[in-house]
Amino acid sequence: MRALILVDLQNDFLPGGALAVPKGDETIAVANRLLGQKGRGIDLVVATQDFHPKDHGSFASNNPGAKVGTMGSLAGLEQVMWPDHCVAGSAGADFAGALAINKVDRVIKKGMDKQIDSYSAFYDNGKRKATGLAEFLKERKADELIILGLATDYCVKFTVMDALSEGFKVTFVEDGSRAVNLNAGDGDKAIKEMKAAGATITTSADLLKKLGA
Repeated sequence: MRALILVDLQNDFLPGGALAVPKGDETIAVANRLLGQKGRGIDLVVATQDFHPKDHGSFASNNPGAKVGTMGSLAGLEQVMWPDHCVAGSAGADFAGALAINKVDRVIKKGMDKQIDSYSAFYDNGKRKATGLAEFLKERKADELIILGLATDYCVKFTVMDALSEGFKVTFVEDGSRAVNLNAGDGDKAIKEMKAAGATITTSADLLKKLGA
């Protein structure tokens, strides 16, 4: 059973959004091409959604004196101070309008606890609480995951790493993801880390060939 995991394809991560990922909008067409294979090589689709309260501890605005992009601390963990983004109920938290969301079987919301951030689709950053994604996938007999989205060096990377630790076979779609790159080369470093951990790195074109499209 093969599942497609779409990580945080939300308005705030697209150009013009509160935490815009460079060229993040280019991921949507890739996602839609793969969504077109649902029932033809892709059996299940899950979309993750950052869904923060306004007073989330990862927001620089909620940490007096903190500047966006600098490091701080949250829940005893090192934490990037982010601009306010993907606030629950806001337009920025909505999925990209061009995304074929009607093909998604399950939405996994994350980052709802103001006291800890949640990059991974599986756990919060301290692995104190699970989102229920692993259980859902295993109940549906999924054993192979195709992962893409925003951003390569944060939520995508941590989702891939946790998927591997949960025993799933993982394929990362490089052209379906973009990096924040707070530090130059962060995206490339993340891809190397995912590959070293056991993920297969591919492009959507090669994946579509594999799926027989």
